[in-house]
Amino acid sequence: MSENARMQRQKLNAAAGEGIEVRKCCALEEFHACVKLQQEIWDEEDLEIEPSTMFVVASLTGGQVLGAFDGEKLVGFTMAVVGVRQGSVYLHSHQTGVDASYRDRGIGRMLKLFQRDEALARGIRLVEWTFDPLELKNAHFNLNRLGAICRRYIPDLYGVTTSPLHRGIPTDRLVAEWWLDSPRVIAAIQDLAPETTNAPATIELPTELEQRTEEDSARVRVVQTRVREEFTKLFARGHAAIAVKAGEKSTAYLLAPWSDF
Repeated sequence: MSENARMQRQKLNAAAGEGIEVRKCCALEEFHACVKLQQEIWDEEDLEIEPSTMFVVASLTGGQVLGAFDGEKLVGFTMAVVGVRQGSVYLHSHQTGVDASYRDRGIGRMLKLFQRDEALARGIRLVEWTFDPLELKNAHFNLNRLGAICRRYIPDLYGVTTSPLHRGIPTDRLVAEWWLDSPRVIAAIQDLAPETTNAPATIELPTELEQRTEEDSARVRVVQTRVREEFTKLFARGHAAIAVKAGEKSTAYLLAPWSDF
């Protein structure tokens, strides 16, 4: 990407997010607003909704509850909880959602960058979250735009849920690792990451998956099963998913040995 194109993108992102403030949520009414927005986005049954008490606990125990506000209106949020692995503290970002009428304005990225700054200020270097490997827009955002990598695949993490967003199929998830102060992440968030033209291994998905519906679930399950097997094999060999690359009829995950990074 040329310097002029990079500057133009930064200007567009700034304009898109103009008037939006991202800050910590601290008051009960803000936690209630997060729950209401969660219900609107995922449309799950009550049993699967995170209650306001979960947001309170996350806020009190070293996690994060971050809100994106248009004036006094909550239009996006992120909720993360504390995790510990091999003696190191990290954040597990459990939910990030944006009001449907405010999408494609860079608000999700604003929330993640605020999350990064807040975590680094406390000496936390790693944030993880899970996402559906079949959701290619999310994959592009997580790997290409934020610089996360994936080395773990969890089959049917939450079971089959009532959310129409999950379309009645198993909730297979990739685990995104966001190493906050790594050169890779710094380059990605500054739009300086080099174009990835090839990789030792790829996993291809049909681009038409973006338009799938519940009626397509049988066909999607076939793709999901193949993708599950391919990721599992490549991760077992020490590969990491490092980017996605869109083609005319398919989009490919690009994978390489983790020791390369």
